[in-house]
Amino acid sequence: MHFLRKHMKEYSNNFLQLGLVKDICFAVADRGYKEPTQIQKSAIPLLLNNNDLIGVAQTGTGKTASFTLPLLNKLFLNKVNRDNGIRSLILVPTRELAIQVGENVKHYNKYIKLKINTVLGGVNINPQMISLRGGADILIATPGRLLDLFDKNAINFKCLETLVLDEADKLLDLGFEDELNRIHSLLPNKVQTVMFSATFSNSINLLSSKFLKDPVEVRIEEEVTTAEGINEWLYPVDKSKKNLLLLELIHTNSWDKVLVFAKSQNRVDRLVRFLENKGVNVDSIHGKKTQFARTETLDKFKGGKTRVLVATDIASRGIDISKLPVVVNYDMPHVAENYIHRIGRTGRAGNSGLAISFCCEDEFDDLIKVEHLLQTHITRELIVGFEPKSSLKTSPRIKPLKPKKPKKKKSKTQNIS
Repeated sequence: MHFLRKHMKEYSNNFLQLGLVKDICFAVADRGYKEPTQIQKSAIPLLLNNNDLIGVAQTGTGKTASFTLPLLNKLFLNKVNRDNGIRSLILVPTRELAIQVGENVKHYNKYIKLKINTVLGGVNINPQMISLRGGADILIATPGRLLDLFDKNAINFKCLETLVLDEADKLLDLGFEDELNRIHSLLPNKVQTVMFSATFSNSINLLSSKFLKDPVEVRIEEEVTTAEGINEWLYPVDKSKKNLLLLELIHTNSWDKVLVFAKSQNRVDRLVRFLENKGVNVDSIHGKKTQFARTETLDKFKGGKTRVLVATDIASRGIDISKLPVVVNYDMPHVAENYIHRIGRTGRAGNSGLAISFCCEDEFDDLIKVEHLLQTHITRELIVGFEPKSSLKTSPRIKPLKPKKPKKKKSKTQNIS
């Protein structure tokens, strides 16, 4: 191990210069990261300096490490008696994101050996209560399960030093505002608070005014864009031909791993049945499946045991699938921002990716919303044999985005282009 660390030292110097201890830099290097991303370069020093922070960053920008690394660093350098309490809390909106963030934290923790726990609903609470005896240095949690554990006296926040609200906009979208308000009422007065969001809306501004004190705001870019390295295509097709077109693409391109998004649980289930009947190795993930089933399904897909994973938007944010080559929007998303999050599952960490969207006549308005958000038209291609009976209308000229100007108190802001 000593030889390995000396060998990798040159790759971790860029993170070392941000103020991180060497053992954390070694863990970063183990994952093959040589250069901090823009959000990491800005956020890590600020968080090490105990600033409250609002990070506005799209998916795939390295935001998880931007709060995880300084969190681990501060806890490692200032070890105290936890007294059954939680020293740092990371709140996330979904079970899948809790698992992913927990895995990331544990990896970066590999050489410093702090106590890390992840808790989420949908599974037996008793093992979680047992694992939390003696407290935790970092607890990653979904809001509902966190409050369940608090109500059972399994955790306390008396020694809490840092709170992170990850995917804060999604926390609000999923209706966790009441839970967040109650959690806020339980916290000590002096807590460093960090909030990350893909967007900055009035609701996010109100939430930040409640949780954060004199925050620094870090934006990595002003425009909403998809990640570099993603090749985007739009295939006009009749709704009745979407199944056959997807099957054709899977076989013609010999895709061995593809993530497909449909707009509802029923649409997911029907597509899975169709593909199964055609001999395709396929599985699904949506909100009505148990947490155990969702985790097992995702693990099989990541491990290459499943060829096609069909999902609702529950998998569109926070799920990190290594080197996923293809994402297909079987249905156009109703919410334009979800397009960004969906296709952001591919083209991650510098890899190239392919994003294909099917669009029928009924989805034209959804397409216009997506292209308006992107401020560009998605390149169209007609697939021979699947041309729609009624040609998809030409997209109109794209109007400039209206700047969002939420009312907010003065805060220090860093804009990074």
